[in-house]
Amino acid sequence: MSRIFVTRAIPEAGLRLLEKKHDVHVYDEDRQISKHKLIESIRPADGLLCLLTDPVDAEVIAAGEKLRCISTYAVGYNNIDIDAAKKRNIIVTNTPGVLTDATADIAFALLIACARRIVESDAWLRQGRFDGWGPKLFLGQDLVGRTLGIIGAGRIGSALAKKAHDGFDMRILYHNRTRNTDFEGRFNAVYASLDTVLRNSDFVSLHVPLTPETHHLIDARALALMKPTAVFVNTARGPVVDEQALITALREKRIFAAGFDVYEHEPDIPTELMALPNTVLLPHIGSASIATRDRMAEMAAVQLLDALEGRTPANRVA
Repeated sequence: MSRIFVTRAIPEAGLRLLEKKHDVHVYDEDRQISKHKLIESIRPADGLLCLLTDPVDAEVIAAGEKLRCISTYAVGYNNIDIDAAKKRNIIVTNTPGVLTDATADIAFALLIACARRIVESDAWLRQGRFDGWGPKLFLGQDLVGRTLGIIGAGRIGSALAKKAHDGFDMRILYHNRTRNTDFEGRFNAVYASLDTVLRNSDFVSLHVPLTPETHHLIDARALALMKPTAVFVNTARGPVVDEQALITALREKRIFAAGFDVYEHEPDIPTELMALPNTVLLPHIGSASIATRDRMAEMAAVQLLDALEGRTPANRVA
């Protein structure tokens, strides 16, 4: 029987799978674990099930003297020092695919909410200010027939393109590290440079991983290329966007609105961003449907079980 440390309580669907076969210890506080506590807890562990927010760096990995597998309850794994894990022959796994539709749903919800000023008008009504229909009351942007720029044509970008193209007859421009001819064929999408996508899109949605190359991909220069009527959405990774540059663009109405589910220094969010009326801000709930989170928990658990029991995990990233 192996010892497994879980950095935060995940849905029971995953915990049950682990507890049937191994000695499972779950961090007993419903908040992010500190690095000090993580180092202390990982020392006797054979397996680690962590979250995207956990700093599994070289120091943490070195503390896990018995560690054989790190299973992250997420698609992204930029919080894990992959090189340090490889040096120790520690298997690293993730949970791709399972949260594709849920995250694309949130991206599209943000597009609609920003375009039609849903949150802003809801707050205004709740303040008791609604005294009847008005011809210029909370005018927003149309979606049908407009151009959606997708930056990152992977699973989630493709799921969003399907909703936009099939459901709202939107034209799709996209930028990706390499051309995706299947994406182009399915959605009549046009491949273009990043600058071209930003200049010509009515809506822009980010779906790229966080890498040194994508850090601050959307900066002041990029935002200056966008239309003043454009809506910008990020459900990818916070540091892909220069938040201070975004705040300035929104405050000066150089773009129409922005919707975010992730933040540059999460969970810290600038008060200036929260004060802007032309934003919709969510607490990182892209995958937060009951069914999706259950499937993520099961997948993360199965990857860990496979690694600890000598099988090759299906979603091994290192």
